[in-house]
Amino acid sequence: MSATAARLRRVAAVATAAVAVTACGGSVLLPPSVSSNDRGVGPVVESTRRTISDPNAIVPSRSVQESTLIGASSTSPLDILVVGGGATGCGVALDAATRGLRVGLVEREDFSSGTSSRSTKLIHGGVRYLEKAVFNLDYGQLKLVFHALEERKQVIENAPHLCHALPCMTPCFNWFEVVYYWMGLKMYDLVAGRHILHLSRYYSVQESIELFPTLARKGKDKSLRGTVVYYDGQMNDSRLNVGLACSAALAGAAVLNHAEVVSFLKDEGTERIIGARIRDKLSGQEFETYAKVVVNAAGPFCDSVRKMANKDAQAMICPSSGVHVVLPDYYSPEGMGLIVPKTKDGRVVFMLPWLGRTVAGTTDSNTSITALPEPHEDEIQFILDAICDYLNVKVRRTDVLSAWSGIRPLAMDPTAKNTESISRDHVVCEDYPGLVTITGGKWTTYRSMAEDAVNAAIKSGKLSPRNECITGNLRLVGGDGWESSSFTVLAQQYVRMKKTHGGKVVPGVMDTASAKHLSHAYGTLAERVATIAQNETLGKRLAHGYPYLEAEVAYCARNEYCESAIDFIARRSRLAFLDTDAAGHALPRIIEILAKEHNWDRSRQKQEMQKAREFLETFKSSKNAQFHDGKHQ
Repeated sequence: MSATAARLRRVAAVATAAVAVTACGGSVLLPPSVSSNDRGVGPVVESTRRTISDPNAIVPSRSVQESTLIGASSTSPLDILVVGGGATGCGVALDAATRGLRVGLVEREDFSSGTSSRSTKLIHGGVRYLEKAVFNLDYGQLKLVFHALEERKQVIENAPHLCHALPCMTPCFNWFEVVYYWMGLKMYDLVAGRHILHLSRYYSVQESIELFPTLARKGKDKSLRGTVVYYDGQMNDSRLNVGLACSAALAGAAVLNHAEVVSFLKDEGTERIIGARIRDKLSGQEFETYAKVVVNAAGPFCDSVRKMANKDAQAMICPSSGVHVVLPDYYSPEGMGLIVPKTKDGRVVFMLPWLGRTVAGTTDSNTSITALPEPHEDEIQFILDAICDYLNVKVRRTDVLSAWSGIRPLAMDPTAKNTESISRDHVVCEDYPGLVTITGGKWTTYRSMAEDAVNAAIKSGKLSPRNECITGNLRLVGGDGWESSSFTVLAQQYVRMKKTHGGKVVPGVMDTASAKHLSHAYGTLAERVATIAQNETLGKRLAHGYPYLEAEVAYCARNEYCESAIDFIARRSRLAFLDTDAAGHALPRIIEILAKEHNWDRSRQKQEMQKAREFLETFKSSKNAQFHDGKHQ
């Protein structure tokens, strides 16, 4: 008991310190923002805000964006060229463009095609990092939590249609756990300060079962003593990433997906990087783009980009694999998540409601870097093992609708023994003249990471921004003016016109599920999608049991740089992540609509089908995985 008492005393001591710091607004731990978000804002900036928030604004076409990049010559270069179209890269493009800089961005695959679409879907400060900060007396970890909680609030406010607060339940199977988790999560509230979402609280056993009916009353030789519920944020990660790309395009950035850097251009005298040779992977065309500074935001692949500049560059990335599985909705109630605070190897596993299904994860293990990571069967079984002891539902491998792996680009600490112990803080460096690298960090802090990278680029290139950073208070496309009740307008004023197999056009109701989906996915732009469904007879659902409409394919091809079937099933909709079997069944119709939008011939359509099928095979659902289901039958 003395060890237990000592642990509680330490928690209490740090909680007291947190109260003191919070009372001072957290200024002891966090330096004031360089941007101050609204300083230096003038009429041009307000015009940019209006353009991004205008529900009728149209992003420049892909061909126009490519022409802009081609036009960036040695005598008239871009200010910044960003390599990588994930959350950080698109965040950099948006930040720089809204500062009045000339910006280009190229992404080898699609916006959010890598790590940024394969997250746990949480916008969080890091409960686990706070625990480490307490027991290791780690000032750096505590500072990281303060900062992440501030950014969490801003991410939710800047994209309210794609992000929301989510309560997470922590089961307690003895009274020590009740006190321990209650105190720890109260400290999490205190650290959040004015950025808090909602207060955490304790629930009795009966209250907990009412809130989470599938929660087990008994664990391993233990009985449930209650739960502590706290709040973090949840997001639709890839749609948030696409929203960043489209917002950057509306702000003036030339963003181009499916375009890879082949090599860097260097000044013959100084060897400084002054641009890049780029290959358009859709057309095969190569061209040169000049820029005063290149920002490397390639995520797990940032080392390969650095080695283009210097083949002897030392590796910065320690790749970590994070696997998630998707289960039917009955595993968790709508609007309440579950956290398994201690698994057999000390990790934390979440089980969260997400887009009408349940996502569970994650793992944290060393991995190699690959473009299409696949989950290992033992990692899937690990997640199922972790949650089964906390549920009264029979956990079955055959219930896995989709399973995927993502690679976290952790900044390497050579003294760390494993990736789980490495801090998720980010690193900005310029280890080759003209090439600024931003890596590490996490989704929650993408905005401040981008701000730091742009500041470094301005310093490197001696750039002259029109104003300071404004992204701390900048609604993304579709977010300004959106309300949670906005879906009612769609339900009341639009119908889904559908074409039968016989060619007859029949009206269908814009049901609540479809209306809510469109409203949350597209925000204030949802009416444009609903108009296509109504006026172009594209109102059918793409897959049984899911609210995705044919009209979305056409809309995304015209307005969101959706250039392939994979772009749609994985990043514009989330069908591949939610249900690989449903995504496979929807592919023929998706390709048919895209072929009409992009003028594909039969050969291209066949190629798209083959690539999409191969892509879906990397999602190890029960339909396409080989497994021996012993425990989870």
